[in-house]
Amino acid sequence: MAAPDTRTQLLDAAEHLFAERGYRGTSIRAVTERAGANLAAVGYHFGSKAELLGAVVRRVLEPINAAQSAGLDRLLARTPDPAVSDLVEAFAGPLFDEMPAGDEGGARTSRLIVTILGDPAEEVRAWTGPAEATVRDRFLAAFARALPGLPPEELWFRLRGVLTVTAMDRADVYQQHPTDCQPPAAAGNAARRWAITFLTAAMSAPPTRAASE
Repeated sequence: MAAPDTRTQLLDAAEHLFAERGYRGTSIRAVTERAGANLAAVGYHFGSKAELLGAVVRRVLEPINAAQSAGLDRLLARTPDPAVSDLVEAFAGPLFDEMPAGDEGGARTSRLIVTILGDPAEEVRAWTGPAEATVRDRFLAAFARALPGLPPEELWFRLRGVLTVTAMDRADVYQQHPTDCQPPAAAGNAARRWAITFLTAAMSAPPTRAASE
């Protein structure tokens, strides 16, 4: 098997370091040293550390986005107005599939997502690309039809919550030691069912009343 090229080695190194240290805690020098590349390699292949982060995250999320989009396509082929539970399953299910319990790569993906969601660095806010925006907007439109009384801002807050809850669970479950009676696959299947039930209830809750009401 051929050795990974320099660009792939940089992406692999950066994925590990961004997940462990966050954006500001990861230096270009640390990335290049881990990748076994020269210091100018990040600039040559990506242009900047911020663009490297974007490339890392898009690579990680590409299969998740594709599965989410395919799941939504299947739902809409059956009905133009899917149920909230089905929409939650289509959105959150691929996150569980791509971040399975007991898998180090899945745990790293979940840590990376959690890090990005909570990182205060301004550069982190610009990691999304057209593919992520398209999937997000399609789900927002479908949820808006299913939950017509929910203001757009609160709907977006809740959808971000689906992502956060799932990523946090996947990061946490990797740190736990499964029991003999509940191996990683079983723990993951149970967590998936619990999450879909919980997140469906959260998404379906009545709109929050204004403080003055």
